[in-house]
Amino acid sequence: MNQNWRGAVVRHLLLLVVCCALLGLISGEYAWALVLGLGAYLAWHVKQLLRLHHWLRHRQPDEAPPEGYGLWGEVFDNIYHLQRRDQRVRGRLQAVIDRVQESTAALRDAVIMLDRDGNLEWWNRAAETLLGLKTPQDSGQSISNLLRHPRFKEYFEQGNYQEALELPSPINDHLRLQLQITQYGNHEHLMLVRDVTRLYQLEQMRKDFVANVSHELRTPLTVIAGYLETLLDNVEEVNPRWLRALQQMQQQGARMQNLLNDLLLLAKLEATDYPSDNQPIAIDLLLLSIKNDAQALSAAKHHRISLEADAHLKLKGSETELRSAFSNLVFNAVKYTPAEGEIRIRWWGDEQGGHFSVADNGPGIEAKHLPRLTERFYRVDSSRASNTGGTGIGLAIVKHVLLRHRARLDIASTPGKGSTFTCHFPAQQVIRRS
Repeated sequence: MNQNWRGAVVRHLLLLVVCCALLGLISGEYAWALVLGLGAYLAWHVKQLLRLHHWLRHRQPDEAPPEGYGLWGEVFDNIYHLQRRDQRVRGRLQAVIDRVQESTAALRDAVIMLDRDGNLEWWNRAAETLLGLKTPQDSGQSISNLLRHPRFKEYFEQGNYQEALELPSPINDHLRLQLQITQYGNHEHLMLVRDVTRLYQLEQMRKDFVANVSHELRTPLTVIAGYLETLLDNVEEVNPRWLRALQQMQQQGARMQNLLNDLLLLAKLEATDYPSDNQPIAIDLLLLSIKNDAQALSAAKHHRISLEADAHLKLKGSETELRSAFSNLVFNAVKYTPAEGEIRIRWWGDEQGGHFSVADNGPGIEAKHLPRLTERFYRVDSSRASNTGGTGIGLAIVKHVLLRHRARLDIASTPGKGSTFTCHFPAQQVIRRS
C-alpha cells in the first residue's frame, strides 16, 4: 500500500513538473509556471482535506464518505470499507448482547449489573420481582439506596464476596434471598440474587427440631443422671458387681448432656446474626483463664502450653461466646496432641485487625478433611473422637461465633507435624488501649 502511494505521488509530481515546463516554455516564465502548478496541486489537496474534515464533524450515523478520485479516492474508499466492516462487527456484537439479555431476562434468578461505584446499569425482569427495581426510574441509582439492609451495606463495602449473603426481600419479608457478587472488568460488579425461601424454611425447621428435641431430652437425662449418681453413692447396698456398668452409664449420660448443651448453644447462636452484648473484652486475661483450664485438662499428658497475648489489644463482642470458641480450639489441641507435646496460643494485631491462633505439634489432619471440619458431627476419625469424648459440634460452634463477630477461621495442617487454627477479626472489632 505504501509503495502504491509513493509511486502515485511521484507520478503526479512528474506530470505536474512536465505540465509546468510546457506552460513555462509557452509563456517564457518557468519559475512562475512551477509556482502556480504547485499551488494548484496543494490547493486541491487542501480542498480534499476540508471535505474529509467536514464529513467527520457533521456526518450522520452510517453516512458514507464523500466521492473522490486519485489518491483521495482511495482514501475515501478505504474509509468506506472500514465503516462497512465496523457496522458488520457492531451488528454481530449487538446480536450477541441481545441474545444474552434475552436469556438473562428469562432467568428466574435476578441478574444485576453495577458500575464500580455500585450504581445500577442493567437488570433483568426477575430483579424487579425479587428486589422491586423499576425501569427506567432506578437506572443510575446506587444499589445501597434500594437495598438498605445494614448487612448488605457492610457486605458490599468490605469487598470480600467469597461467601454469599442471605437477606429478606425488601418488598416481601416472607421471601428469603441469597445474594452473590462477582467483580469483573474495571471493578464493575455482577450481582446474582436467588429466591432461597424454601431452603431457608427447611433449615429453620431443622433448627427448630434440633432445639426442641435437645430441650425435651434435658429433663429425662437430668433425672437419669440423678438416679445414677444416687446408685453410685450407694453401690455397696445394691450390688458391687454393678459398679462398672453404673460408671459407664454415668459417663455416657454426661457425654449426652454435653452434646445437648452444645446443640442448644448452637441453636442459640444461629437464632440471631450478631451478639446482644458487644463490649470491649480483655482477650489477654480471657486467654490466661483458658490456658489454666487447659493445663488442668492436660494433667498427666504434661503438655508444654505457651501463651503470647498483646495486653493492649481488646476485642468487641460477647465474652461468653468468645470464651466458648477459643476454649473449644484450645481444648481440642489438648485432646489430640500426644503427651509431652507443645501447644502455642497467640493473640496479636496488625493493620488488618486482630488474630487469635492455636498451634500444636499433634498428628495433623489430611487436606481432604479441612473443608468439612466446621460441619456439625463431621468426624476425621470416629474412633479417635469417641476416645476423646468429643461431641462433633465444637468447630461448628466456633464457626458460628466467628460469623457473629464478622470474623473467619483459617485451618492449616500437615499430617505428622501438627495443625494451626487461626481466627481473623476485622479492624472495626478491635480496640487498642493505651
